[in-house]
Amino acid sequence: MIHVRLVVSMALLAIVAPLGAATQPAPPSTAVAEQPAAAAGVSPAATEQSYILGPSDVIEVNVQGRTDYASRQRIGADGSIQLQFLGSIQAANKTTRQLGEEIAAALDRGGYFTRPVVTVEVSSYASRYVVVLGNVGAPGLVPVDRAYHLSEIVARVGGIKESGADYVILRPHNAAERRLSIAALATGDLSDDPFVSPGDKIYSPAAEVFYISGQIKAPGAYAILPNMTIRMAISRGGGITDSGNEGRLTVTRSGRKLDRVDLESKIEPRDVVVVGERLF
Repeated sequence: MIHVRLVVSMALLAIVAPLGAATQPAPPSTAVAEQPAAAAGVSPAATEQSYILGPSDVIEVNVQGRTDYASRQRIGADGSIQLQFLGSIQAANKTTRQLGEEIAAALDRGGYFTRPVVTVEVSSYASRYVVVLGNVGAPGLVPVDRAYHLSEIVARVGGIKESGADYVILRPHNAAERRLSIAALATGDLSDDPFVSPGDKIYSPAAEVFYISGQIKAPGAYAILPNMTIRMAISRGGGITDSGNEGRLTVTRSGRKLDRVDLESKIEPRDVVVVGERLF
């Protein structure tokens, strides 16, 4: 009898156990969530993660563990390099990883090395660059080894000089010209700070200026800031000297002296402000 009960009990457990397992909550999923699709309108450069080799780039090719196979090469105008054992190898229009894998496969097929690990590193970027001109710290050619925001390129050339305008002009090699505010580059969202691509041109024009002289502490020409008033222009010039008189201030605009000067009115490009001397 005891043996029969034991068999029945085990049978019941065999039936109930799967039912209990089916009612248990599923454990949390450990799968990685699918990444959202790229936003519409984002430049293809935004997804670029690897530098594409091109003519005049200088690369170093090494086989790990083999000091006798190391080569420093400048990619030729035809996109090729010359390597020991292999001769001419096409390097242009490939990433360093792709080129390394191709060289490794060729060395393995030729019987020179068994399953070699080849590394390719860029020593000098020359084929992919943007041109930066105008009122920046260091104008010239800026190599781009990945996707860069416009603000990053501006930072790499030393920023905008005091003589520069409060905006830059971006002329993509395959799109319409854009005028972008420096302030927006720093504080706006990503749409205000686009990615640049090789071949793009960036220009920082000179700022519009006004001129101030007379009884002013620091006479000279100064860039006009957004919403700058005549009073602010006086302050930009260091303020009026002890011998100066705010009431004896004149403004010449487009060759004509203004009949009345409102210190809270906007200063305009090429205005000439002269602070007169006190009468006593």
